[in-house]
Amino acid sequence: MVSNRGSRPRSRGPSIEDVAGLAGVSAQTVSRVANEADNVRPATRERVLQAMDRLGYTPNRAARALRNGAFGSIGLIARTFARTGEALTTQSVVEAAEAEGYSVTLLAVREPEANGWRHAVQRLSHQAVDGLIIIRAEETTPESFLLPTGMPVSVSDSRFIGYYPDVGADQVQGTRDAVEHLLGLGHRTVHHLAGPADSEPAMTRNASWHRTLEGAGISPPAVWRGDWTAQSGYEAGREIVADASVTAVYVANDDMALGLLSAAHEAGRQVPEDLSVVGFDDIDLSRFAHPPLTTVRQDFDRAGRELVRLVLQQVTEPGSVRYDERVLLPTTLVVRASTAPPPAR
Repeated sequence: MVSNRGSRPRSRGPSIEDVAGLAGVSAQTVSRVANEADNVRPATRERVLQAMDRLGYTPNRAARALRNGAFGSIGLIARTFARTGEALTTQSVVEAAEAEGYSVTLLAVREPEANGWRHAVQRLSHQAVDGLIIIRAEETTPESFLLPTGMPVSVSDSRFIGYYPDVGADQVQGTRDAVEHLLGLGHRTVHHLAGPADSEPAMTRNASWHRTLEGAGISPPAVWRGDWTAQSGYEAGREIVADASVTAVYVANDDMALGLLSAAHEAGRQVPEDLSVVGFDDIDLSRFAHPPLTTVRQDFDRAGRELVRLVLQQVTEPGSVRYDERVLLPTTLVVRASTAPPPAR
């Protein structure tokens, strides 16, 4: 039986008999493959594994091992490990797991659609892992995940609140701090360079920016969008700096903010004399930018430690972590030299 954790009703998953029928073998042979027995021919083993993948079947031996914490390994799934947020969180997860004597098995999702996430979960379920950490499953939903009942799981994605234990930065407060900082300097409005429209962190930061301006009695201006990369920040930045009426920009992450700084420099717009810029993340490069970037710091190191803690607590103390547990990490506004009062008109 597999199910989504949380308040959703349980749904019946494929059985060992289903796998046996699809693979054309006996249920006993499927059991041998699931338990990694040696007395199965390679071709038969491959056929059974393919049937498991096709049906989304997770062997009972994995569930038993998960409960016992027998493997000493944690699975980590992300859309990509190249983006700054995922890379920093992954580094922290690996370090925290190693400190507890666990290794980490990484698995990137190659297909962006929900099927890609399901296949990734299925592949990891066939491997020797004690629990699972999911980082920003942006293209899928909690309903599309069918994990073995009792599998220790933690996630870093606010859409999974109520389904799995979640760890995340207080992006709402962090955004509010950034916008209020710029308004407090005297800027009449704050423009926004947002992340992708299908990204939950981007949507959260965009919504908080919008509400903060409205709360100050300001009608939010049109939004520019990037894809989290410095290149996209540079490309949007060329449009932003061409508009002399823009004096303050809150950017959804530091990478894009660095791209905007480059575009401003190229166009002869002085930062912060002509244009104030605030980012989000506080990556290492931010303090070495020219000028050093004002940004919202989120604690990637603590996020990784909390994700590992939640998984290992479930491994060693089954039932001790609520499926709706939420660890909200505070953010800090770090004021540097990229913000100042607006130019005199």
